[in-house]
This record gives sequence, C-alpha cells and structure tokens, in this order.
Amino acid sequence: MKFIILGCGSSMGVPRPDGFFGNCDPKNKKNYRTRCSALLQTDTENILIDTSPDLRQQLLRHKIKTIDRVYYSHMHADQTHGINDLRSFFINSKKQINVYADNATSKYLRQNFSYCFESYSKEYPATLKLNKIKKKLVSFNKNKKILIKPITVQHGKVKSTCFIINKKIAYITDVSEIYKKDFKYFKNLKYLIIDCLWYKFHPSHFNLEKSLFFIKKFKPKNAILSNLSPVLDYKELKKLLPNNVIPAHDGLTISL
Repeated sequence: MKFIILGCGSSMGVPRPDGFFGNCDPKNKKNYRTRCSALLQTDTENILIDTSPDLRQQLLRHKIKTIDRVYYSHMHADQTHGINDLRSFFINSKKQINVYADNATSKYLRQNFSYCFESYSKEYPATLKLNKIKKKLVSFNKNKKILIKPITVQHGKVKSTCFIINKKIAYITDVSEIYKKDFKYFKNLKYLIIDCLWYKFHPSHFNLEKSLFFIKKFKPKNAILSNLSPVLDYKELKKLLPNNVIPAHDGLTISL
C-alpha cells in the first residue's frame, strides 16, 4: 500500500502562472509544485483525495490508469477544479466513479459541475456518483480492511476534512484549527502530512510556527509539510526543521 503526494503546492502552485517563483530556487526540482492532490494505492483500488486543477499532469506523471473513488477535503477551486479529468476513467470502466464529500462541498460540486452528476444525453452520461462522507470509510488491501476516518477541521471560514488512514497516516493540507475533541485521533501516527503555507500568520492556513506546534503536540514519528507557497524554498525550509520533519515535494511516496 502506498500514499503518493501528487501535488504539494498552494492555490496558485509554484511557480505561479505568471512565472513568479518567490523565494524558491528554480534550479531545484523540488520547488516545482502543482496544486494539492494525493493518491492512496492498494492492491485493489486507487483512491484519490481531491481533484486539483493540475490533476491531468499528476496522473500522467505517475501513469495512473484507474481511479476507483474520490474523497474531497473541501470545495475550494484548488481542490476541485480538475474534476473533469475523471471522465476518461469513466470512459474506460463504463461505471460511474463514487465521489465522497461533505454537505457544503457536495452542494458546490452539484452547482458548478452538474454535468458530471446528471445525464444530459446518451453521448454525455453522468460520470460520477456523489456520496455523503460517512464516519468511517472502508477499503481493502490483500483482503485486509483499511479504515479511513474523516475528521472535520476549520479552514478559515469553511470546514475541511482530514483523512486518517489505519491510524497511521493523517493527510490535512488545508487547516486553520483542529478541534480539541479530535486531538486523540492524531496521536501515535507514523506520518502526519500537514498544512504549512508560509512563515507569517494566515487566517485560513497553518504557518510554519503553527505546523511545528501541532507536530510537537501530536508527536508523529514523521511529519511532512504540504500546501507550500512560493515563500518557502525547499532547501531553506528544510534547514529550519527538526530531523523527523521534511517539506513535501511532488511525487513524494510513502510505503505503508
């Protein structure tokens, strides 16, 4: 079983569309960041978390031939606007792909991408089936259950969903606050992949100080900083981190 960080960049990626690299050294490949999506690969399924606007590029890079289901963290454009790239997987399988989202995200998806969920003609059938996120999501790997627990967190003015897989790895790229009642779920993790937008305060994201605060509090064996803006150069950021913490880079793969 593998967990792949397909993209680890903030909402405009690095470089931005206007070519702006900020503090990032363009000579370092790890500073080229597409928008956040991730993939959980088991022996039976490819489970996608979010459909970033860079999804096509990400899936081609990793030669992903099937997508079996999709979990959405929230409704923002950098997590949802690659949704149309799922259509080719429907064409191959002739089956609607199950998509899971909270109520607010489901409403946003239906309003803005209705053609994905409604059949307009024989030539353009519905490609996706929208489902409500349950308290526990189940997958399988070699006939063993994989338990995926969604945790609601605050992300500025909206809610976002963190996914904790088999009590081993948490993926939480867009967060401004984790509720105290949920702290227990973040303890004893092998990996914590966590939002770290930049150095200064931001109302909708963790900055470096807050990311490190929660890493110290939850004490994972390893932590990975994601949702990185052009402010954060890979090499310079890495110098500031404890030994068990690294910046993410596109394509970073974790074996579970």
